[in-house]
Amino acid sequence: MDHNDETMDETVEEKSFAELLAETPVDRGRLEQGQRVEAIVVHITPEWVFLDLGGKSEGYLDRKELLDEDGRLTVKEGDTIVAYYLSSRQNEKLFTTRITGGQAARNFLEDAFRSGIPVEGVVEKEVKGGFEVKVAGTLRGFCPFSLASLRRMEDPNQFVGQRLSFKVSEYGEGGRNIILSRRAILEEEQLKKKEALKGTLREGMTVRGAITAIRDFGAFVDIGGVQAMLPISEVGWDRVKDIRDRLAVGQEVEAAVLKLDWDKDRITLSLKQTLPDPWERVEERYPEGSFHAGQVARLTEFGAFVSLEAGVDGLLHISKLGVGKRIKHPREVLTEGQAIQVKVEALDKGKRRLSLSLAGPDAQDGHGEEDYREYVGTRPRAGVTFGEILKSKLAGEEEK
Repeated sequence: MDHNDETMDETVEEKSFAELLAETPVDRGRLEQGQRVEAIVVHITPEWVFLDLGGKSEGYLDRKELLDEDGRLTVKEGDTIVAYYLSSRQNEKLFTTRITGGQAARNFLEDAFRSGIPVEGVVEKEVKGGFEVKVAGTLRGFCPFSLASLRRMEDPNQFVGQRLSFKVSEYGEGGRNIILSRRAILEEEQLKKKEALKGTLREGMTVRGAITAIRDFGAFVDIGGVQAMLPISEVGWDRVKDIRDRLAVGQEVEAAVLKLDWDKDRITLSLKQTLPDPWERVEERYPEGSFHAGQVARLTEFGAFVSLEAGVDGLLHISKLGVGKRIKHPREVLTEGQAIQVKVEALDKGKRRLSLSLAGPDAQDGHGEEDYREYVGTRPRAGVTFGEILKSKLAGEEEK
C-alpha cells in the first residue's frame, strides 16, 4: 500500500457515516409517482422545458405550465424550479407543476404534509365544523373553522368558492383523512410582516389601517398585514357605549400607536390621541361659577356624571341633589339622558375633574320640599313644579 492509499484510509476513518452518505450521489432513476424534486431548467423549446435532476438524470415538462396569465414564460435557463414526477416514457421522465389526482395526488399531499410545503385548494362548501376543500385535483380535505382564519369569522360563507393556500396538518388512511390549515399560512405571513414592522413602528407615531372585526370591547385593525387592537375606551374622548355606532368593518382609520408589546403580539391603537383634547380649553370654556347646559351621562351611587361636551364630564354629587331632601340614589331625581342646567363649583384641570351643582330654582339651598310648600302656602297643582310655583310667588312679591 503506498502513501496515498494510507492517507485515503485515514480520511475515510475520520468521516462519519452521515457525511459519507451525504457525499454519495443520489440515484434519481427511481422516482415514485408524485414525488417532489428540485430541478434546474437547462433548455426551453416552443413546447417543452427540459430539466436537469442531477446525477446524470434529466426530465421535461409542458412549457404551458410555466406561462403567466398573459402568456409570458415565467422561467429562464438556469432557474431552479419545483416539479412532481408523473411517469417515464422511453427513459424520459415527465414532470408537472400541477397535481390533478390519483396516486400522484396522494403522494404529493403526503410529501406536502411531511415537508410542510403549502398546497392550493378550492373551498367547495361549508360543512359541520368547517369547510370541505378540494385539493390536488380530485382529493377532498377538511379545514376546521378554528384553522380557517386568525380570528373568528363574521361570515363563513365568504370563503366558499375561493382558491386558497393551506398547510396539510394531518394526512392519513392513504389520503382519506386530510386535515388542512389556512391559519398556519396566515401565521407565517403575519410573522414576516411583524418582523418588518418591528424596525419601523414606534409608540406615539400615527398609522393608517382598515377595521377587520368589531367586538363589544373594541375593534381589530389591520396595519401592514398585522392585527392591532383599538379598545373602545380609545375610540373618542367621550364615553362610547356601542362601538358599532362609530365604526364599521372595512372602514379606514388613522390612529396613534399607544403601546407596543412584541412579546405578547399586542399592538394597541388610539383614535382619541389623534383628536384635540377637549380638556386643553376647559379653563377657558368652563370657569368656576359659570352656568351650562348638560346631559346626564350616567348615574352612580355617589352622584351623576353630567356631559358638558364630548370628553368633558363633571360630577354632580348626590349631596347636591334632592332639593334639601336626603335621597338614597340619584335615580330618584334624575334619569340618564336628561337635559339639565348646572353650575361649575370647582375645576381641577390636572386631575381632569369638574365639580357641579344644579342651577335654577330647583337648586335653592336650605329649602326642602315641605319648606317650599310652607313658604308658598299651597300644594303644587298636577303638572306644576315647585320651582314654577316659587317663581310665581317671587314675581307676586316684586309687584307689591
